[in-house]
Amino acid sequence: MRRTLLALTLALAVSGVQAHDESGKDISRVNGGITAEAGKAYGDLDTVNGGISVHRGAVAGDVETVNGGITLDDEARVGAVETVNGGIGAGERVKVAGGAETVNGGIRFGAGSSVGGNVITVNGGISVKQTVIGGNIETVGGDITLEDKSTVHGDIVIEKPQGWGLSWGKQRIPRVIVGPGSVVDGDLRFEREVELFVHSSARTGRVTGATVQPYTDKLPPRRSK
Repeated sequence: MRRTLLALTLALAVSGVQAHDESGKDISRVNGGITAEAGKAYGDLDTVNGGISVHRGAVAGDVETVNGGITLDDEARVGAVETVNGGIGAGERVKVAGGAETVNGGIRFGAGSSVGGNVITVNGGISVKQTVIGGNIETVGGDITLEDKSTVHGDIVIEKPQGWGLSWGKQRIPRVIVGPGSVVDGDLRFEREVELFVHSSARTGRVTGATVQPYTDKLPPRRSK
């Protein structure tokens, strides 16, 4: 990332930087959402309290917020995408040069999209359709779904929860689906219990920490712990 989110918050609060609602420039805010208008080009877009929308065909640098979701409409092109409390939703033919990351929220990419780096969540699912991921897909508690000939050039990793405090009751078991025609070039590594389904037409690297359940048609119902 160009800056850490904490550094961004402090810098904006101290300097009192004003938003520049013009194409071709950076837009930085403490409070309020940001919209990149369709077909226009911008620099970096960042806010602390607010969502960010990049409309159809718009081009921007890094897109970052702390408390808010990020929406990338069809054919948007941006640098890295990051939020803390919010989801990342991308339409079709979206291009992200860097990675896409959130803590509390899901990530979704539509058909024909690409992400150059890693796609990461902590508490949120990841779903991609006909999408190419240049790095890893990583999560702690979310489901992962690769649809319709998606490709992951890195690994798929589900980490063991650490430092999240005590947990009562049944824990949700993440579900990982490698759908028809999808390819994972790297390994699939699981540090906690998961349900792993791999379509008969899909291809993956080495699997550790889970047993592959092949399927060709319908997936079985989700089971609980």
